[in-house]
Amino acid sequence: MGRMISPDITLTGSHVQLEPLSMDHVHGLVVAANEDCTTFGWTLVPETVGAMNNYVSALLADAEAGRVIPFAQRRLSDRRLVGCTRYLEIRHWTGRDLPDEVEVGGTWLAASAQRTAINTEAKLLLFHQAFEQWQVRRLAIYTDARNTQSRGAILRTGATFEGILRNNRASAASGEIGLPRDTAAHSILDTEWSRVRDNLLNRLR
Repeated sequence: MGRMISPDITLTGSHVQLEPLSMDHVHGLVVAANEDCTTFGWTLVPETVGAMNNYVSALLADAEAGRVIPFAQRRLSDRRLVGCTRYLEIRHWTGRDLPDEVEVGGTWLAASAQRTAINTEAKLLLFHQAFEQWQVRRLAIYTDARNTQSRGAILRTGATFEGILRNNRASAASGEIGLPRDTAAHSILDTEWSRVRDNLLNRLR
Protein backbone atom coordinates (compact mmCIF):
# COMPACT_ATOMS: atom_id res chain seq x y z
CA MET A 1 0.00 0.00 0.00
CA GLY A 2 1.40 3.39 -1.00
CA ARG A 3 1.37 6.41 1.22
CA MET A 4 -1.55 8.82 1.30
CA ILE A 5 -1.27 11.54 -1.35
CA SER A 6 -1.94 15.12 -0.34
CA PRO A 7 -5.52 16.34 -0.77
CA ASP A 8 -4.34 19.97 -0.86
CA ILE A 9 -4.22 20.30 -4.63
CA THR A 10 -5.49 23.32 -6.58
CA LEU A 11 -5.85 22.86 -10.35
CA THR A 12 -6.34 26.03 -12.38
CA GLY A 13 -7.21 26.46 -16.04
CA SER A 14 -8.60 29.29 -18.16
CA HIS A 15 -12.28 28.60 -17.42
CA VAL A 16 -12.36 26.76 -14.10
CA GLN A 17 -10.41 26.36 -10.90
CA LEU A 18 -10.63 23.15 -8.90
CA GLU A 19 -9.86 23.97 -5.30
CA PRO A 20 -9.71 21.73 -2.22
CA LEU A 21 -13.24 21.36 -0.86
CA SER A 22 -13.89 23.02 2.49
CA MET A 23 -16.81 24.01 4.70
CA ASP A 24 -16.32 27.57 3.43
CA HIS A 25 -17.75 26.41 0.09
CA VAL A 26 -21.12 25.29 1.49
CA HIS A 27 -23.20 28.42 0.84
CA GLY A 28 -21.82 28.97 -2.66
CA LEU A 29 -22.50 25.35 -3.54
CA VAL A 30 -26.10 25.64 -2.32
CA VAL A 31 -26.60 28.60 -4.66
CA ALA A 32 -25.14 26.57 -7.54
CA ALA A 33 -27.26 23.54 -6.74
CA ASN A 34 -30.46 25.56 -6.79
CA GLU A 35 -30.03 27.11 -10.24
CA ASP A 36 -32.10 24.26 -11.71
CA CYS A 37 -32.51 21.15 -9.57
CA THR A 38 -34.17 19.21 -12.41
CA THR A 39 -30.76 18.72 -14.07
CA PHE A 40 -29.60 16.34 -11.32
CA GLY A 41 -31.77 13.31 -12.00
CA TRP A 42 -28.99 10.73 -11.53
CA THR A 43 -26.75 12.55 -9.04
CA LEU A 44 -27.11 13.39 -5.36
CA VAL A 45 -26.86 17.18 -5.11
CA PRO A 46 -27.95 18.72 -1.78
CA GLU A 47 -30.29 21.69 -2.12
CA THR A 48 -30.34 23.05 1.46
CA VAL A 49 -27.62 24.44 3.69
CA GLY A 50 -28.08 21.63 6.19
CA ALA A 51 -27.90 18.89 3.59
CA MET A 52 -24.89 20.52 1.92
CA ASN A 53 -23.15 20.77 5.29
CA ASN A 54 -23.61 17.03 5.75
CA TYR A 55 -22.48 16.34 2.18
CA VAL A 56 -19.28 18.38 2.48
CA SER A 57 -18.54 17.07 5.99
CA ALA A 58 -18.79 13.47 4.78
CA LEU A 59 -16.46 14.16 1.85
CA LEU A 60 -13.94 15.86 4.14
CA ALA A 61 -14.02 12.84 6.48
CA ASP A 62 -13.38 10.56 3.52
CA ALA A 63 -10.55 12.84 2.44
CA GLU A 64 -9.02 12.70 5.91
CA ALA A 65 -9.10 8.90 5.68
CA GLY A 66 -7.41 9.00 2.27
CA ARG A 67 -10.39 7.63 0.37
CA VAL A 68 -11.12 10.68 -1.82
CA ILE A 69 -9.67 14.01 -2.93
CA PRO A 70 -12.68 16.35 -3.32
CA PHE A 71 -12.78 19.67 -5.14
CA ALA A 72 -15.12 22.63 -5.46
CA GLN A 73 -15.39 23.89 -9.03
CA ARG A 74 -15.12 27.66 -9.42
CA ARG A 75 -15.96 29.43 -12.68
CA LEU A 76 -13.19 31.93 -13.31
CA SER A 77 -15.23 34.40 -15.40
CA ASP A 78 -17.31 35.46 -12.38
CA ARG A 79 -15.55 33.60 -9.49
CA ARG A 80 -18.80 31.77 -8.63
CA LEU A 81 -18.84 28.20 -7.37
CA VAL A 82 -20.52 25.95 -9.91
CA GLY A 83 -20.17 22.41 -8.53
CA CYS A 84 -18.04 19.61 -7.16
CA THR A 85 -15.88 16.76 -8.42
CA ARG A 86 -13.38 14.36 -6.90
CA TYR A 87 -10.84 11.61 -7.20
CA LEU A 88 -12.00 8.38 -5.57
CA GLU A 89 -11.06 4.69 -5.52
CA ILE A 90 -7.40 5.68 -5.18
CA ARG A 91 -5.59 2.37 -5.68
CA HIS A 92 -1.99 1.28 -5.15
CA TRP A 93 -1.14 -2.12 -6.55
CA THR A 94 2.63 -1.95 -7.07
CA GLY A 95 3.59 -0.58 -3.66
CA ARG A 96 4.92 2.73 -4.97
CA ASP A 97 4.18 6.02 -3.23
CA LEU A 98 1.93 7.33 -5.99
CA PRO A 99 -1.35 5.69 -7.00
CA ASP A 100 -1.51 3.22 -9.88
CA GLU A 101 -5.19 3.88 -10.53
CA VAL A 102 -7.75 6.55 -9.70
CA GLU A 103 -11.36 7.19 -10.55
CA VAL A 104 -12.77 10.61 -11.41
CA GLY A 105 -16.37 11.00 -10.31
CA GLY A 106 -18.87 12.51 -7.93
CA THR A 107 -19.17 15.33 -10.45
CA TRP A 108 -22.01 17.82 -10.69
CA LEU A 109 -22.31 21.25 -12.24
CA ALA A 110 -24.80 24.08 -11.90
CA ALA A 111 -27.18 24.37 -14.83
CA SER A 112 -25.40 27.49 -16.15
CA ALA A 113 -22.07 25.62 -16.27
CA GLN A 114 -23.35 22.50 -18.00
CA ARG A 115 -22.44 22.05 -21.68
CA THR A 116 -19.75 24.74 -21.42
CA ALA A 117 -15.96 24.55 -21.57
CA ILE A 118 -15.88 24.16 -17.78
CA ASN A 119 -16.56 20.42 -17.75
CA THR A 120 -14.08 19.71 -20.55
CA GLU A 121 -11.34 21.76 -18.92
CA ALA A 122 -12.01 20.29 -15.46
CA LYS A 123 -11.55 16.79 -16.91
CA LEU A 124 -8.35 17.89 -18.63
CA LEU A 125 -6.99 19.26 -15.34
CA LEU A 126 -7.91 16.12 -13.39
CA PHE A 127 -6.57 13.77 -16.05
CA HIS A 128 -3.34 15.77 -16.39
CA GLN A 129 -2.71 15.59 -12.65
CA ALA A 130 -3.33 11.83 -12.63
CA PHE A 131 -1.24 10.92 -15.66
CA GLU A 132 1.49 13.57 -15.64
CA GLN A 133 2.06 14.09 -11.90
CA TRP A 134 1.07 10.74 -10.41
CA GLN A 135 1.79 8.65 -13.52
CA VAL A 136 -1.22 6.41 -12.98
CA ARG A 137 -1.62 3.35 -15.17
CA ARG A 138 -5.40 3.60 -15.39
CA LEU A 139 -8.05 6.26 -14.83
CA ALA A 140 -11.65 5.11 -14.44
CA ILE A 141 -14.90 7.01 -14.98
CA TYR A 142 -18.17 5.38 -13.92
CA THR A 143 -21.77 6.52 -14.18
CA ASP A 144 -25.28 5.16 -13.80
CA ALA A 145 -25.89 3.00 -16.86
CA ARG A 146 -29.17 4.87 -17.51
CA ASN A 147 -27.50 8.28 -17.57
CA THR A 148 -27.17 8.74 -21.32
CA GLN A 149 -26.08 12.39 -21.03
CA SER A 150 -23.19 11.51 -18.72
CA ARG A 151 -22.19 8.49 -20.80
CA GLY A 152 -22.07 10.63 -23.92
CA ALA A 153 -19.92 13.24 -22.18
CA ILE A 154 -17.52 10.56 -20.94
CA LEU A 155 -17.12 9.09 -24.41
CA ARG A 156 -16.45 12.56 -25.83
CA THR A 157 -13.39 12.84 -23.56
CA GLY A 158 -11.89 9.90 -25.45
CA ALA A 159 -12.42 7.31 -22.70
CA THR A 160 -13.17 3.71 -23.68
CA PHE A 161 -16.45 2.04 -22.72
CA GLU A 162 -15.65 -1.22 -20.93
CA GLY A 163 -19.11 -2.59 -20.23
CA ILE A 164 -21.93 -2.64 -17.69
CA LEU A 165 -21.27 -3.68 -14.09
CA ARG A 166 -24.52 -5.07 -12.72
CA ASN A 167 -25.73 -4.06 -9.24
CA ASN A 168 -22.37 -2.38 -8.83
CA ARG A 169 -23.11 0.64 -6.62
CA ALA A 170 -25.85 2.38 -4.72
CA SER A 171 -28.17 4.48 -6.85
CA ALA A 172 -28.25 8.25 -6.34
CA ALA A 173 -31.43 8.66 -8.39
CA SER A 174 -34.47 10.21 -6.73
CA GLY A 175 -36.56 7.56 -4.99
CA GLU A 176 -33.81 4.96 -5.32
CA ILE A 177 -31.28 6.07 -2.70
CA GLY A 178 -29.49 2.99 -1.36
CA LEU A 179 -30.86 0.60 -3.99
CA PRO A 180 -28.35 -1.11 -6.33
CA ARG A 181 -27.73 0.33 -9.77
CA ASP A 182 -26.03 -0.89 -12.90
CA THR A 183 -22.87 1.09 -13.72
CA ALA A 184 -21.40 1.98 -17.11
CA ALA A 185 -17.63 1.56 -16.79
CA HIS A 186 -15.12 3.59 -18.82
CA SER A 187 -11.37 3.97 -18.60
CA ILE A 188 -8.30 5.68 -19.99
CA LEU A 189 -4.91 3.93 -19.89
CA ASP A 190 -1.55 5.65 -19.60
CA THR A 191 -0.78 4.54 -23.16
CA GLU A 192 -3.91 6.38 -24.36
CA TRP A 193 -3.37 9.60 -22.43
CA SER A 194 -1.62 11.57 -25.19
CA ARG A 195 -4.52 10.91 -27.58
CA VAL A 196 -7.10 11.87 -24.95
CA ARG A 197 -5.15 15.00 -23.98
CA ASP A 198 -4.97 16.18 -27.59
CA ASN A 199 -8.71 15.50 -28.02
CA LEU A 200 -9.59 17.58 -24.96
CA LEU A 201 -7.26 20.41 -25.99
CA ASN A 202 -8.83 20.49 -29.44
CA ARG A 203 -12.30 20.70 -27.90
CA LEU A 204 -11.22 23.71 -25.85
CA ARG A 205 -9.90 25.62 -28.86
